[in-house]
Amino acid sequence: MQLKAILFDLDGTLLPMDQDEFTKIYLKMVTEHMIAQGYEANGFFENFWASVKNMLKNDGTKTNEQAFWEKFTETYGEASISAIPYLEEFYKTQFQSIKDLCHIIPEEQAIDTIKKLKEQGFRLVIATNPLFPEIATHSRVKWAGLDIDNFELCTTYENSSFSKPQIGYYQEIISQLGLMPEECLMVGNDVDDDMTAAGLGMKVFLLTNHLVNRQNADISIFPNGDWQQLLEYIENNK
Repeated sequence: MQLKAILFDLDGTLLPMDQDEFTKIYLKMVTEHMIAQGYEANGFFENFWASVKNMLKNDGTKTNEQAFWEKFTETYGEASISAIPYLEEFYKTQFQSIKDLCHIIPEEQAIDTIKKLKEQGFRLVIATNPLFPEIATHSRVKWAGLDIDNFELCTTYENSSFSKPQIGYYQEIISQLGLMPEECLMVGNDVDDDMTAAGLGMKVFLLTNHLVNRQNADISIFPNGDWQQLLEYIENNK
């Protein structure tokens, strides 16, 4: 079956970064920002993280945005919905500095690959774990030196009802594209999160430039390699 759409993970794939460093700085900054808005210092981090984990176990019955705020308000009450503008302000301002704090530099090979695939007529998707709002996700796409308009879909917590590595996450994407799994290729650097797309029948390619393999799995079972090998794989599977 002809390959029509290519899904790309963002962090570690299109956007090289130290994931642990990014998470540490991000959580510290958002906690400090919200404490400055009047939230108590004791417990905010734990409650914020619990709300994030509620998105990770979302079962498709609600958006990830709803799952996050459902847990957040469970702790702080319905009035805590007033925190939304504070978080939006954070993503517009302090969040943007994380690019420099984490020394994030766009990867030219990723930029060139997206350009080539776009010119070849492939439908392109940013398939990043949808735990962030659109404003934060689109910012990270920009950090990668990419134009969000080159992608037909970008998964965010507003438009997604599952998270990686759930198979429902990938099913939701192909349903929105109106394609069969066999017409799609998932490209990512994380064995656990990205390669699960194969369970749906999608083609997969494990990018090894910044490989994440927590379980030390045998990666030879997946097509894998660098950006040039990815292009060769796509050429051979059109």
